[in-house]
Order: sequence, then structure tokens, then C-alpha cells
Amino acid sequence: MGGRSRFSALDAFGKTMEDVKIKTGFGGLLTLSSLFLILSLTVYEFVDYRRVHMEPSIVVDRSRGEKLVVNIDISFPRVPCYLLSVDIMDISGEHQNDVNHDLSKTRLSKDGKVVEAPKGKELKGDLERISAQKAEGYCGTCYGGTPPPDGPNPGCCNSCEEVREAYVRRGWSFVNPDSVEQCVSEGWTDKIKEQSDEGCNIAGKVRVNKVIGNFHISPGRSFQANAMHVHDLVPYLQGGNKHDFGHIIHQFSFQSETEEEWVSHGGKSLEETKAELGIVNPLNGMRAHTEESNYMFQYFLKVVSTKFNFLDGRELNTHQYSVTQYERDLSGNRSGKDAQGHQTTHGYAGVPGLFANYEISPLMVIHVEERQSFAHFLTSTCAIVGGVLTVAGLIDSFVYAGRNRLKAGGVKEGLGFARAEGKFL
Repeated sequence: MGGRSRFSALDAFGKTMEDVKIKTGFGGLLTLSSLFLILSLTVYEFVDYRRVHMEPSIVVDRSRGEKLVVNIDISFPRVPCYLLSVDIMDISGEHQNDVNHDLSKTRLSKDGKVVEAPKGKELKGDLERISAQKAEGYCGTCYGGTPPPDGPNPGCCNSCEEVREAYVRRGWSFVNPDSVEQCVSEGWTDKIKEQSDEGCNIAGKVRVNKVIGNFHISPGRSFQANAMHVHDLVPYLQGGNKHDFGHIIHQFSFQSETEEEWVSHGGKSLEETKAELGIVNPLNGMRAHTEESNYMFQYFLKVVSTKFNFLDGRELNTHQYSVTQYERDLSGNRSGKDAQGHQTTHGYAGVPGLFANYEISPLMVIHVEERQSFAHFLTSTCAIVGGVLTVAGLIDSFVYAGRNRLKAGGVKEGLGFARAEGKFL
């Protein structure tokens, strides 16, 4: 008894006798409503406790020496495959001219149907067959072009393609294949006429340095002349307005070199996983149209490295990008005042084609998969119960006191409430 009386002074939960408790119908409804609200909020909190969240953060990208993998799938309805050249340039000074590894060119008819399945570099099979027909020791002339310094036949041009490459190394335009013996024997002119009304689809992957660079698809062979990147446009433009660089971008995306090693769960592909994570490629499905041969399409891309860390220990390194589009008519290198009266000039003549100028962001976005802790769930549940009961108690007290005042007919005088007879309530 003595021990109980010592602690009773510290009791913060004072008790009332059952005889003095007053129960009302409104209090019962409020109790049921409070119970329903507590259960609903507790269930919602439990669902949130079991849900996995992605917490984003931004850090400085400290990766070094990495390469980007560019996935492309682009159709050009009015440019034949033999005219297209894929080139890569970057700020480090590295140039990749006429890239063809990991890329395939597919011929398309006027209505967009595939003429033949991609077979890599189409002329290789012809070159091997024709070389086998040549007499042993045969060394064809390069017609003034720079002969190949290495390869199976150094110093010789045994095929029309090798003559074209020799002209490119010299910086000359390859205009008249009918005057070249190798081209005549291969029927080069007939092939060009056969494909002149066709389109082309370029699909595959290219690897670029993770620095500011330029990826472009342009007509004619490219070469370096006086430290400048030059394209042979004569074969493309000599047909008048027959060709143009209107295009359809089926896919254009960036990925890391380790992304191909990604192991998905639940049978989902990498593309499905990225779509669920909210990674989109703005250029996918892009259509551009022009009827001018001398026309340039430019896309300015901002590439951001993105990493996803999952609860099961998996890690996905990928890239996202934003894009701004710019088109330019190169006919006569037009300049002057636009519709708003602004004077417009261009610093360089430009080349018809599709240009993707990409810039790498110095920041990396990291998404970490997290789940709410049990302690947080328990704390939130207690807060829900205590908060709902406290608010319900305040509402009940306010309503009960108001009803009593109305029944007693009390009026407010001074700091208290009094009845008409003057008795203090």
C-alpha cells in the first residue's frame, strides 16, 4: 500500500469513476468513425511500409576512361545505302570516318519495304569473289589516287571500292566510275542505277568517348583535308533534288558498356526494366521531312549518367538525355533577316545530313531502392492512434459543452457563463 501510494502521485493517467461517466450517441458515432479512420490509416501505412521507394540523389560523376554505346536504328527513305557514311568526331581530336563495324545497312524500296537482309558491308562479298577471279600477282592501278599502304594488296587497287578509297585518301571526288576498269568489270554503274531510287536503314551500335562529340550520318565518303573534315557530295547532289535526308528515328539511345551484362528478374528485358524505371528516349519515333537535298538536321543532346541501386544488390548503369532540334536549309548558304527582322548569318557552310551533337553532364543521378524500416512503421502507427483519439476527444468535448450551453440557455457574461437566475455554471 505504501509503495503504491508513493508512485500514485506520479500517475499521469487520472482515473474517473464509472458512475460519473456520461455516454452519448454522438460519442458512440465518433468512436466508430475514429476506429474506422485508425484502421484505414494503419492499413495505408502498412502498404507504404511494404512498398519499395526510389530515393534520388545527385553527385559529381567521377568516372574516367569510359565509353558510351550509342544504339541507333534510323531509316532514310530517299537516300540509298551506298551514299551514306557514318562518322564520329569528338573534342579530344579522335575521328572515326565511315564507321561500319557493329552497323548494318539495309536497302529499302520506295514504299519502305526491305529489299534484302543486311549482310554487313555489302561490297565485301563482291570484292572477295572478284579478287579470286584476278590472276595471281595482279596489281590494279589507282588512277592517281593514294594507294593503300597495307592490307592484302598494298600499293594496288584491285577493286572499284579500293579505287574510291584511294581517291578519298587523295582528297579527290570519285565522279566517273565508267572510266575505271575495276568499276566496269564489277558493274558498278549498274548497281548505282539500281539503287538510286531506294532508301536505307542503318541499325546497330557505335562506341564513342565520354566527352563532347559529334555523331553524324552524311552523304559521300569523308576524308581529312588541311585539318578539315570534308565529304564528297558530288555523287549525292548530281541527281538534282532526287535525294533528301528526311528520316525516321526508330531508336536512339545511350547506354554504358556494362549495361549489356544486366541480369533482369522476372523474365523482363532490359528495355522493359528501363521503361518501368521511367527512362525514356526523346528521339524514339521522331519523324523529319524535307524535300530539299541540301538540308541539315541537327540534334543537340545533353547526356546524363544515371545509376540504379536495387535492394537485392544489382546495379544498373545507364544514361538519359534531353534534346533540342534545329533544322537548316543549306541552299546557297542563305542568310539575312528572318520574319522578326533579326539578321541571321552562319559561321560555316554545313553539310547535308543528320547530326547529333552530344554533351556529357558532369553530374550523375543515383536512384537507391529503399524500404521503410519497421521502427518507422511502428512510430507512424502510434502517431495515428494517438492523433486520431486526441482530435476525436477535442471534438467530443466541444460538441458536448455546446449542447449543454444550449440546453441550459446560458449567456456569456464577463469571463464565465451564468444562468438567468444568476447562478454560476
